[in-house]
Amino acid sequence: MPGPRVNGRALSEGAHVKKLWEEYRAFILTGNVFMLAVAFIMGAAIKSVVDSFLANIIQPIIGAIVGKPSFDNVLKIGDGRITYGQFLTDVLNLAIIGAVVFLMVKAYQNFQKTKGPDAPPPDIQLLTEIRDALKARQ
Repeated sequence: MPGPRVNGRALSEGAHVKKLWEEYRAFILTGNVFMLAVAFIMGAAIKSVVDSFLANIIQPIIGAIVGKPSFDNVLKIGDGRITYGQFLTDVLNLAIIGAVVFLMVKAYQNFQKTKGPDAPPPDIQLLTEIRDALKARQ
């Protein structure tokens, strides 16, 4: 089986690996992939903070109100166990995490609004000046 070809020419094994590496680097260094990696790392860090918030603040408050820090209720049917209490705890955790993420997104949007619009690129500025000059001539 013939090896890989570029523009009709066969690539050596080293050139093929080098080409693949360059394509991989270009892919990884695009803004979207890099930002996704940063978001993933930040998401993992935020998850640990939210988990700590739930375990150390919210669940003790629930414990003070209900009598237990979490809903560990179990319904036994024969040999089966339905742990609906854990399900309720997970739903509550999801709601709190969703609220925290929502507040973070709102804060980011407010920050973007206060930052103001960026200046248009020079070519757009030039076109705007030309348009304004043509309007003034009429």
